[in-house]
Amino acid sequence: MAKKGVLLINVGTPNEPTVKSVREYLKEFLLDPDVIDIPAPLRHLLVRGIILRVRPKKIAPLYQKIWMEEGSPLRVYSDRITKSLESSLDDIEFEFSMRYGSPSIFDALKRLKGRGVQELLILPMFPHYAQATTESSLKHTYKQLKKIDWNPRIIEMGHFETDEEYVVPLANSINSQLGDDTHLLFSYHGLPVSHVKRIDSSKKHCQKIDECCSIKTDANSLCYGHHCMETTKIVVGLLGLDSERWSMSFQSRIGPVKWLEPSTMNKVEELVKKGVTKLAIVAPAFLADGLETLEELDIGIREHFMSLGGKELTVIKCLNDNQDWVEGLGKMITKKFSLEAIS
Repeated sequence: MAKKGVLLINVGTPNEPTVKSVREYLKEFLLDPDVIDIPAPLRHLLVRGIILRVRPKKIAPLYQKIWMEEGSPLRVYSDRITKSLESSLDDIEFEFSMRYGSPSIFDALKRLKGRGVQELLILPMFPHYAQATTESSLKHTYKQLKKIDWNPRIIEMGHFETDEEYVVPLANSINSQLGDDTHLLFSYHGLPVSHVKRIDSSKKHCQKIDECCSIKTDANSLCYGHHCMETTKIVVGLLGLDSERWSMSFQSRIGPVKWLEPSTMNKVEELVKKGVTKLAIVAPAFLADGLETLEELDIGIREHFMSLGGKELTVIKCLNDNQDWVEGLGKMITKKFSLEAIS
């Protein structure tokens, strides 16, 4: 029987909460053409000439606020997830990696190769497909496989926005934090509109018809916005919430281009104007807590909500190494290997 291995991939994080380390991380991240998809000369001018001169000085102090004793939260939780999987699936080799920064995909693949893995599952830790996350991670992984001259049998996990093993632990994590008079806001990572429009091969659906993300069609089968809506609808159903009890938004914007709407900041302002004083925010696109949840939401958005007159804000933790989620992820992995074996 072929020896199985899993490569977990998350986005990435600086090695230290310093200006220098943040600059190195942002340089690798933002120069990726799948993240900022403009012509290379303009991308380099924007990133090297403007962003890297200003942004690291602003972001490093934010990382310092959330840094854990063991290191970057994203790396710590990714490591914990991996170790939990290793302990429950001891017949499979596991490595976690970061698309940008360390541990690198290159080094993780070398370790898996060295342990004799013959069947490799590539598992980007992104429930919702996007060019800037899933696609970039897969492209980079295949490049590194060529560099180390390794040709295992490859399996791709793919997107899993509606998989029971993901949405049920997510709903359970929300339910325990949700009061009867609390409004629930689903805050997803933002994405430029140009990225989602490119997915629509028909050129007749995305941003062309009302509520395009709510309609399931071949045109948006790989649309990030549609995937986010699908997760939201299923979780809302599991929680039994009526339409007045929940909202959806997008956070973490960079640059002046048009992004998916509404922004989390604007949605929070709108909710307060409507009389919402108790708010819970969940960020389903993030499987492990990091800067976007621990600082942007739990510090930045919290302060803004309170300044507007809000009374109570709960930022629900990401699934992290929640036991129900780790068990669900383990089931997804074994199911994927089994299905591939049948095919």
